[in-house]
Amino acid sequence: MKKSNNHSKEYNNYIKKEKFKKITILVIQILILVGFIGAWELLAMTGAIDTFITSSPSKIIETIGNIASTGELWLHISTTLYESILAFVIATGLGTMLAIILWWNKTLQKITEPFLVVLNSLPKIALGPMIIIWVGIGTKSIVMMAVLIMIIITTITMLNAYQNCENSKILLLRSYGANKFQVLTKLIIPNATCDFIGVLKVNVGLTWVGTIMGEYLNSRAGLGYLIVYGSQVFNLNLVMASTVILCFLAAIMYFIVAWFEKIMKKKYNQ
Repeated sequence: MKKSNNHSKEYNNYIKKEKFKKITILVIQILILVGFIGAWELLAMTGAIDTFITSSPSKIIETIGNIASTGELWLHISTTLYESILAFVIATGLGTMLAIILWWNKTLQKITEPFLVVLNSLPKIALGPMIIIWVGIGTKSIVMMAVLIMIIITTITMLNAYQNCENSKILLLRSYGANKFQVLTKLIIPNATCDFIGVLKVNVGLTWVGTIMGEYLNSRAGLGYLIVYGSQVFNLNLVMASTVILCFLAAIMYFIVAWFEKIMKKKYNQ
């Protein structure tokens, strides 16, 4: 019993240390952010930097307030958010399904692998005019641009994750009579959980890149539209305000993925 109590104390100390580390990291992150914003504003107030070129936190807040007062802010945010979430779901879902199909069919995998690598190397922005011709202007072409940026890398990453599963584990399941579908659902997919979470984190960034690139090419609303318009009229406050909102939305999406990661780790005890 005494040994058990000692072990319990050690475990509790470990948990306390881990919580302290998490709190410390969070505090440091907040201090870095506050310090950066404070230094930026101070340099702007003292005239050390030209606010026409760099803007300032106070002017960004003022610009966001002005857009919000006209009622257009939610229109631009909701437009970009809808396009980003739609592209994120489509690209992640299709990419994962393609990876499963290629893992299942080795012949198809060998046939398509060089094409996937070549397609992934293509600059997607160069396909912009073709995408507009194929699907037309508006939401469809913007979503398609974002999907094209994400889907190949998702497929390649998940396929590598499925292939990296230890062959000894597969042979063990098959020795107990498991068929290929059971191997896939009971071993391959759960084993690639960490890689799938990694793909989600990567796609969080890529989906905003793809959406903004699409809005650069053709859009009548959205944060990308505001950035383009602000650049054309040399309104750097509008450009920076739109960029800050983008960062905020991307951060929210990241924290949602991080929350999902915790759930998946608990489920598979990783």
